[in-house]
Parts: sequence; C-alpha cells; structure tokens
Amino acid sequence: MLLKLLLLNLVLAAYLTGVIWMVQLTHYPGFAQVPAAGFGAFHQAHLRRMGWVVMGPMVAELGLSGWLAWVGRALGPAVWWSLALVVGIWLVTFFISVPFHNRLTRDGYNYITIDGLVRTNWLRTLAWTLRLLVLSFLLWQQL
Repeated sequence: MLLKLLLLNLVLAAYLTGVIWMVQLTHYPGFAQVPAAGFGAFHQAHLRRMGWVVMGPMVAELGLSGWLAWVGRALGPAVWWSLALVVGIWLVTFFISVPFHNRLTRDGYNYITIDGLVRTNWLRTLAWTLRLLVLSFLLWQQL
C-alpha cells in the first residue's frame, strides 16, 4: 500500500509541476500581452478554467501528502518535507497569489500587479519542482 500511496503522490506532483511550469513560463507572462479593454473578461475566464485544472488535484495532493507523511513515517524525514512543501504551496497560493488575482479582478490590467504575480509564482514553481524531486527520490529508494 505504501508504494501505491507514494506513486499517487508522485503522479499528482508531476501533474501539478507540469501545470505550474506552463503557467510560470507562458500563461502568467502572457497576461501582460492582453489588451486592457478585454483584460477583465480574460482574467475571469482564466480563474474559472484554472480552477477546474488545479483545485481538485491540489486538494487530493494535500490529503494524500498528509496520508503519506503519516503512513510512510519509516521512510524518514523526506515524507514530512514533502508535506511541508504542499502546505507551503497552499500558503503561498492563498496569501500571495490569490491577493494578486483579487487585485487584477478589482482593478483590471495592471502591469505591476501582473509582474508581482509572475515573480512570486516562482515560490510555488520551485516548491512543486522540489516536491517532485523528493518523491522521485523516495520512489527510487523503494524500487
């Protein structure tokens, strides 16, 4: 069961890592290219669509990472680091990224806000990448 749980965590981490790198390198920087007149509708569509892409997997990842940390205690501190990275991602999401998106929703196009969103999103991008590496290492150890 532990191997399956580790594999599920790895699959979710790989999916979310791929999504966040795409968002970081293409999608968020592309916000600056949207004309101000259409930005509000664009941004609302982004929020609605990305919610479907990331919220389910993020909730599943949070639960499964907690379960892995508990069940996989014998694997060592890496499982707790993996959980800590997920918690950190959630904190950055709701205390940094969401407020940037709220400003864009309220104020519309603002290059400084977009730039802030892109810059601070590196925290989530690096955290998910590190989590993927930690889980890959743990799986490699188990095989």
